[in-house]
Amino acid sequence: MSLSSKLLVFQQQFQCHQSFKIVDFPSLHKYPVVYFSKKCFNYSGVRLVGFHSAMQSTSLSGNSGPLVHRCISETFSDPFGPGDSESLENLKQKENAILTILKGANSFIPHVVLASTILALIYPPSFTWFTNRYYAPALGFLMFAVGVNSNEKDFLEAFKKPAAIFAGYIGQFAVKPILGYLFGTVAMTVFGLPTSLAAGIMLTSCVSGAQLSNYATFLTDPQMAPLSIVMTALSTATAAFITPTLTLLLIGKKLPVDVKGMISNILQIVVAPVAGGLLLNRFFPQICNAIRPLLPPLSVFVTALCVGAPLAINIDSLLSPSGMSVLFLVIAFHLSAFISGYVLSGLAFHNAPDVKALQRTLSYETGMQSSLLALALANKFFQDPLVGVPPAISVVIMSLMGFSLVMLWTK
Repeated sequence: MSLSSKLLVFQQQFQCHQSFKIVDFPSLHKYPVVYFSKKCFNYSGVRLVGFHSAMQSTSLSGNSGPLVHRCISETFSDPFGPGDSESLENLKQKENAILTILKGANSFIPHVVLASTILALIYPPSFTWFTNRYYAPALGFLMFAVGVNSNEKDFLEAFKKPAAIFAGYIGQFAVKPILGYLFGTVAMTVFGLPTSLAAGIMLTSCVSGAQLSNYATFLTDPQMAPLSIVMTALSTATAAFITPTLTLLLIGKKLPVDVKGMISNILQIVVAPVAGGLLLNRFFPQICNAIRPLLPPLSVFVTALCVGAPLAINIDSLLSPSGMSVLFLVIAFHLSAFISGYVLSGLAFHNAPDVKALQRTLSYETGMQSSLLALALANKFFQDPLVGVPPAISVVIMSLMGFSLVMLWTK
């Protein structure tokens, strides 16, 4: 009797069992493999794999063949079916969970900024190693992360909103300098602070937009990130001429600015990193997909360094008798700037379909400026070290406020 006939007889004899499956691999086994859903049997001439009990070996013919016996667990697992599928599915779920954690790292930025601020106050040496020379590469990395998650079409769309770009420019170089002059005057007349501290507040209000505002916009409204980058790039490109002029008008002393240095700053911090991210995303998408999950936690770490370092380096000035007064004035200055940007843009673009996203973007653009640049200018062009105290405090305050708004608006 042929082997197939034997199996047919076998099936008829054991109809009480729910099902079995015959898997024949001639190249691997001399005999076919039969999988049962219930029991475990031994038969000569076939390999029978089932479950928790074994019956005596029975020959389907007079010919005896090798006896192969294997029992598996109560839950049926096909080695070529659901078992491996479940393992792969569990592995994929674990991988997805890890990716979710990495991508969700951005949500911890406000907490990390607060923690780095406290750490810089308690133990300044933890950040003092991160000196001024690291600021440009660090901010450039954040811009690279934005570029990797964007494409060229986003920037082309941004230039289709000239009114919004102009509004951002006005907020940066008109609304904010007026607020800076107001709080600088209050610092001298009401709080009786030295002129150098008032000049520091005014200088902070005259610099270009902060690259961190681009990153904050990216976290809140990703589709608006290119528009924010264009705004910041425009204000940074013209700051070489606008900042000295505004400083002369507000402080009464001409502040020379290295034009070549400003251009180099633009290329290093904004243009090159964003362009590099865009090109990588366009021509090497697989590389982008591989590194993209790692960018959020690294960005959180870099942001913490950019916030903690200026505070740790200038901790002595902050803890001076006039430090708390300056802290209060800087908080009021930035709070007024955030509110002004949000309210005025709401009035100007109340008919726009994306008015809320525009309000958030322009609030970031008006409330956050390149305080690191103001700090560098203060250290380089003013002899009195107190001029650098307000910009150093501003780096921390604008970051805390900006990323607190990120946490609020993303919800």
